[in-house]
Amino acid sequence: MNMFYTIRAKRIKQTMLIVVAAFFTSFFLYAQQTFHFPVFSTDNGPRAVYKADDKNQEVALTFNISWGDERAIPILNELKRQHIEHATFFLSASWAERHPDIVERIKKEGHEIGTMGYDYTSYTSLEPNEIRQDLAKSKKVFDSLGLKDVHLLRPPNGQFNKDILKLTADIGYTTVHWSIDSKDWTNPGVEKIVSNVTKPLDGGDIILLHASDSAQQTAKAIPYIKNSLQNKKVSNVSVSTLISNSKTQVKDIR
Repeated sequence: MNMFYTIRAKRIKQTMLIVVAAFFTSFFLYAQQTFHFPVFSTDNGPRAVYKADDKNQEVALTFNISWGDERAIPILNELKRQHIEHATFFLSASWAERHPDIVERIKKEGHEIGTMGYDYTSYTSLEPNEIRQDLAKSKKVFDSLGLKDVHLLRPPNGQFNKDILKLTADIGYTTVHWSIDSKDWTNPGVEKIVSNVTKPLDGGDIILLHASDSAQQTAKAIPYIKNSLQNKKVSNVSVSTLISNSKTQVKDIR
């Protein structure tokens, strides 16, 4: 009988441990979605901005382009039609090299340009020298296109760690992540893209959108996003302006 109660007690204890672990896992995932920390950083070291202070009621619309020939122009057309200036385009240099005319248009229409490196290979899978080589190759392309002051970096796939932060900061780049993911590349429907962007929207947000060919519905979502910005009395600015106008907080990367 004593053995029965001992076994039963062990099972109850195991069950409680599983329940507690599940609770903390759920809370952690919830907190990731709910609480925003404007900056990732190493201890007293380099930073990766993904949200700014909301006091100025400004946000930054950002567009990633790593491949494709069909979506960038319609998106630029819609931005112009909606009088949206100062978006920030993060370009893989290999794409920019093949589309100098589009890069020139992005620049002429007042948008900001950042880099995603050259080959669009996740930096977490590369050795430090390979990252340096990729960024050097990227810089050479942008220099040749008349863009000699590209200082914003969005690491490929948004993946980085403290070593990558330090390496890229030493070269002179500010790493930029995002606080709102539109998930537009999954083509969930225009209404869902707009909801993903505007429902959580607040001053200081950096919004991830795409202008690669996978983003088939993004251009149609832009007018609705513009309307939401107006309704919330929030203005769009470049990432550089957003950063310079705001204070930031820090979350350590271990």
